Amino acid sequence: MKRSRYTHTFGPLYDKDSKILILGTFPSVKSREGEFYYHHPMNRFWKVISRITGCHEPVGISEKKEMLLKNRIAIWDVVKECDIEGSSDSSIRNVVPNDIGFLLENSKIDKIYANGNKAFELYNTCCFSKIGKKAVKLPSTSPANAAYSLNRLVGCWESIIFPDRKLDTKKQHNLY
Repeated sequence: MKRSRYTHTFGPLYDKDSKILILGTFPSVKSREGEFYYHHPMNRFWKVISRITGCHEPVGISEKKEMLLKNRIAIWDVVKECDIEGSSDSSIRNVVPNDIGFLLENSKIDKIYANGNKAFELYNTCCFSKIGKKAVKLPSTSPANAAYSLNRLVGCWESIIFPDRKLDTKKQHNLY
C-alpha cells in the first residue's frame, strides 16, 4: 500500500463544559469513510468509554456524541494533516498538528489523555511545547493492540481516568 497525503476532514467533539480530552492520532480509513472517530467495528473505544461511564454502548454517531458530551469528554486527534499508509499509525510522516490550544481555551478541559503510544508520542513531539500541559498515555483501543483484552482495557482506562473510583469493574459492568 502506498503512503498518501491526507487532511483531517472532521473537527473535534467537545463543548464548553468538556473536562477530559482523549486524543487519537489520525482517523483510520474506516473513520475517514464514516466521517467520525473510531468508526472501525473492531476498535474497542466505544465499548471502553460506555463501560467506564456506565452508559449503554452507543449505536450511531448522534448517540456517541451525546454519551461523550454528557460525561464531559472531548475527543480529537493530534494530527491535522500527514502522509499515512492506510490506517497504519507507524507509517505517519510529515505531521501538521491540530490546534489543541484552541480546544483548551474554549472548554474546561483540565486532563489530556492519549489513546495509545503513537498518539502520546505525537502529542509530546508536536503539541506539548505549545500547550505546556502533559498528556497521560492510555493503552490503545485499536484492534492492533491484541495484548489487551476488552476487560483489561476497561480496567486500565477506568483506573487512569477515574483513579478515585473504588469499583469492581467486572461486577459493575457485567463483564463476566
